[in-house]
Amino acid sequence: MVDIGAEILKTRHSNDENWGTDTEKIVGPHISPHLPTSPSHRHDPESASVNEFQKKFKLNLMKKFECLNGVIIKVGNQTLLNEIYTELYITEGDSGKVNKEHEVRQIEAASRRTTTEETPIKCNDIFKPLSEQDKPIRTVLTKGVAGIGKTVSVQKFILDWTEGKANQDIDLIFPLPFRELNLMKDQKLSLMELLHVCFKGIKETEMSSLEKVLFIFDGLDECRFPLDFQNTVRVCDVTESASVHVLLINLIKGNLLSSALIWITSRPAAADQIPSECVHRVTEVRGFNDPQKEEYFRKRISDQSLANNIITHLKSLRSLYIMCHIPVFCWISATVLERMLGEAESGEIPKTLTQMYTHFLIIQTNIIGEKYSKKQESDEEMLLKLGQLAFQQLKKGNLIFYEEDLRECGIDVREAAVYSGVCTQIFREEFGLHQSKVYCFVHLSIQEHLAALYVHLTFMMEKRNVLIQHQVSKWCISDLHYSAVDQTLQSQTGHLDLFLRFLLGLSLKSNQKLLQDLVTQTGSSSQSREETVQYIKKKINEDLPTEKSINLFHCLNELGDNSLVEEIQHYLKSGKQSEFSSSQWSALVFVLLTSAQDLEEFDLNKYFSADKIPETVLLKMMPVIAASIKAM
Repeated sequence: MVDIGAEILKTRHSNDENWGTDTEKIVGPHISPHLPTSPSHRHDPESASVNEFQKKFKLNLMKKFECLNGVIIKVGNQTLLNEIYTELYITEGDSGKVNKEHEVRQIEAASRRTTTEETPIKCNDIFKPLSEQDKPIRTVLTKGVAGIGKTVSVQKFILDWTEGKANQDIDLIFPLPFRELNLMKDQKLSLMELLHVCFKGIKETEMSSLEKVLFIFDGLDECRFPLDFQNTVRVCDVTESASVHVLLINLIKGNLLSSALIWITSRPAAADQIPSECVHRVTEVRGFNDPQKEEYFRKRISDQSLANNIITHLKSLRSLYIMCHIPVFCWISATVLERMLGEAESGEIPKTLTQMYTHFLIIQTNIIGEKYSKKQESDEEMLLKLGQLAFQQLKKGNLIFYEEDLRECGIDVREAAVYSGVCTQIFREEFGLHQSKVYCFVHLSIQEHLAALYVHLTFMMEKRNVLIQHQVSKWCISDLHYSAVDQTLQSQTGHLDLFLRFLLGLSLKSNQKLLQDLVTQTGSSSQSREETVQYIKKKINEDLPTEKSINLFHCLNELGDNSLVEEIQHYLKSGKQSEFSSSQWSALVFVLLTSAQDLEEFDLNKYFSADKIPETVLLKMMPVIAASIKAM
């Protein structure tokens, strides 16, 4: 096998069709072209040409990936990935089950998981067998919830390769995100034509003669075309035309370029689209462990005293500190708390998710006001349109949007460009293949917060409940909350769990006051809050699945009601736990799972004095038993 086919090296293409040219205009400072190349190449004319091609290819990838995509720490400056990057906690393998819970619940569960039986793995080592006896690894599937760091891991892997720091046995890396492949879903083309579209320096290449290439398919959950591994035509020739999904399936199966490495990333719910027999290693990005959370804030905040104050505040609020497993939440928290705990802002320090995200939204709109003194429409109009988009796409389960999705909400391409320009840290416009445009919110949780804001404001301003089709003449806000609670409990995937927390939190007077700078609307009464609290308590008492009741306890927390939790703590001190009702057992589970202390050993007999523990109680306590290192 020759190192790299001569066809790939036709330099007449690379001079005028350098695929990185457009990126160079955006990405930042000039980088030295003296890049390392693979040591395996021979010193002959063809090999010299190989090295030259690799240099250009690596340089273009380096320019594209050296900056942290979409995150600007200081307005006007892009952030170099290597300056802010904090190592993520990645493990090999997973439970093998498709988790149907909301991803925040998965994070909460993962934060409790014992590390004694896990195999940590560094991102740059995902294609390396654990021992010499193990078979070579061709296809890696990396799972992780939204915002946990999958795409940044891909970016860091590529950057380290371009800088000669790791994986120098790989000749070329082709990053092909699903959000861009979606734009080509209706086209028929060969693998070589696909690569030429994405990386214009490559034409009519004998791909089979490459020594080692890596294809990275990032964001399987964003895929908008079918992946039918059972009934797809076989394609073995890199010059044979087929639909993009057919090419993809044949690449993953190994019919096309059997020696090529494949790396697929996905949110957990979509990962089962890839048959297990096609995957040689599964890894899971778990985000930041506790030491990495602190490292992130110390890197992100230059004032170390302020960084310590932020860490202390977050540690004091268990629900927020658990969320810090997600790097994007760390970034949002740092943005808000740097101002709130510093000298720039005053007011109540955020203690709930709703407060944190509402402060973040206000900070971003204030930045917009400073940046653009003359806006064509008010913050309220912009937030309502973006909120409608967020809500409609949340119902469909979409995190990535295209022009047709925007048009459904009355947003044209020109408006979208304005929104992404002024709301850089909320809503993003990205250029895909053929310079087509792809849109997204910076993170799923921002989409969920804006969706809740849209539902809340639409009710306040128009007395219209967008959650249901049939409208009645007289609505009160508790009716809106009842329908939101019911729909969330009916969801099989838990996709509305965080949306519900935000919607209920936005009805509090303290959050109403925060929103007054952005929108003109009236708040809710304390009576309606109490009605919503009682409705949630009634639902908790209906013997719900544990994950559903835990989310409802988080909802009570957003509403500022801790009565059930306080009741449990009082009962535990008095020794009356054998008299617990169904809702009180649920409250006990919530208290134990959100405790700052590790569950070293859990003995159910401490909480139940009868000889025989009822099956209903045992089932309720299963999440606590699963989270414990040892259970009696």
